Amino acid sequence: MLAILMRDAQVPILLTRPQDASERFEARLRAEGITAPVVFSPVLRIEPSVVSLPARMAGAIFTSKNGVASVEGRGLPAWCVGEATAAAANAKGWQARAAGGDAESLLRRILADAPRGPLVHFRGAHARGDVAARLQEAGIETMDMVVYRQEAEPLNAEAKELLGREKPLILPLFSPRSAAQVAKAGPFHAPLFIVAMSEAVAEEARSLSPRRMIVTPEPHADFMVAGIKQFADAACRIETDGDSA
Repeated sequence: MLAILMRDAQVPILLTRPQDASERFEARLRAEGITAPVVFSPVLRIEPSVVSLPARMAGAIFTSKNGVASVEGRGLPAWCVGEATAAAANAKGWQARAAGGDAESLLRRILADAPRGPLVHFRGAHARGDVAARLQEAGIETMDMVVYRQEAEPLNAEAKELLGREKPLILPLFSPRSAAQVAKAGPFHAPLFIVAMSEAVAEEARSLSPRRMIVTPEPHADFMVAGIKQFADAACRIETDGDSA
């Protein structure tokens, strides 16, 4: 009987990414065979900024797909934080080159390629890594351009209800700012199983006192999916143990 309960238990997954990104990630989970209920409660809303793009530039830098979506493609080289951002940049007409998924690997890739500037880092109003400043210090002419804003949103009623129950909840967190936004709304009663996309994300999430937390070895969606799969069974065990008491 317990084995049946464990197999049938469906522990919810709460996605707090912007709506479009959450919907794409849910589709990825379904493609991987994860059938647990998914609840959306975006804590950040992407708002494009109105900007005039520089006439003189030798290449672009993108640290998110939101940056790619906010500017016109120009057929120039584009250094991108990871494969997904590079794919989006290629689709828009840039000559994209992918780094390893974080700001440090992106900097290493650009420094190794040693392009002649000027480069433009198209980014959100909140960004980490000081990419443009560090490249400038290294002798590669680079400027920042903010092309979108990440506006904070409160958790919705459905998310608050899940977080307020004493039942397991899987919470993937993809950015330090979204993790901080969720933590600001806590503490919560639900035993949280957090999958953090980086150590910087985990640092913000620790104040939520998770039951368990996985920090992915690289900031890649594949590792986020693997962490969710790993937690699904552990969370189900807690759920079914409670039901059988």
